[in-house]
Amino acid sequence: MNRFLSLSSGSNGNCYYIGNEKTALVIDMGISLRMLRQRLMANGLDVGSIDMILVTHDHIDHIKCLGSVAGKLSVPVFATAKVHSALENRPCTSGQIGGCRRVLKAEVFNEHKGVKFVAFPVPHDATDTVGYYIDFFGEKFVFMTDLGEMTDDAVQYSREADHLIIESNFDVDMLMEGPYSPDLKRRIIQGHGHLSNEQCAQALKRIYHPGLKSVYLCHLSENNNTPEKAYKSASDALTSIGVELGRDVKLFCLPRRDSSPVFTFDNL
Repeated sequence: MNRFLSLSSGSNGNCYYIGNEKTALVIDMGISLRMLRQRLMANGLDVGSIDMILVTHDHIDHIKCLGSVAGKLSVPVFATAKVHSALENRPCTSGQIGGCRRVLKAEVFNEHKGVKFVAFPVPHDATDTVGYYIDFFGEKFVFMTDLGEMTDDAVQYSREADHLIIESNFDVDMLMEGPYSPDLKRRIIQGHGHLSNEQCAQALKRIYHPGLKSVYLCHLSENNNTPEKAYKSASDALTSIGVELGRDVKLFCLPRRDSSPVFTFDNL
């Protein structure tokens, strides 16, 4: 039985788990080992099953506990060469990855413990930001947690996915009417920041295919979005192309400060 669990999703910290009885991985490490262990245990899962960490980019909400967790778990940390170089200059990771370092080349498939995965570039204002396509024992996931716009390559990877984890960060009206500075607002919307609800919705209309089983909206802004707005935008887009939620595909918003339920998939 394959399992997916969001442990934290947002600027407060990002970490996502995929596992089964053989192995497990996490994408990003923006939460502490203590929180990781507690949230896994609360869902009947063991931190000792984690055999690898995949890193999307070097922003602090994705790596703030990466150095300490990787060292204590002694598991491989997969990232591009540019991201690994950037990690050496970050106080929270400098000198702590060591022998755990594993270098990825973008758009080249890798395999570890039977899990196949490939990193692909996405536009975001960090060092060499990537999304991931992961074939986890036949269950195919695409993770795109931070991106300023949807690229054709990202759409193509997503059209191969059974499960899509995609950013739906902000509602445009809430952002523009909110308290953020003009510079920060520009940073968010300028194409290398974050994906809006509307951009996510339009992307879903391009991505949807009959094999897509579930969509998880991630990295929702605490100040510039609500789960209700993100869900409605995505659901309206899908229904507009004839998709029936619940029958054709399941749609979820991932919580920011808590873990999600465990989602299970039997690919037999």
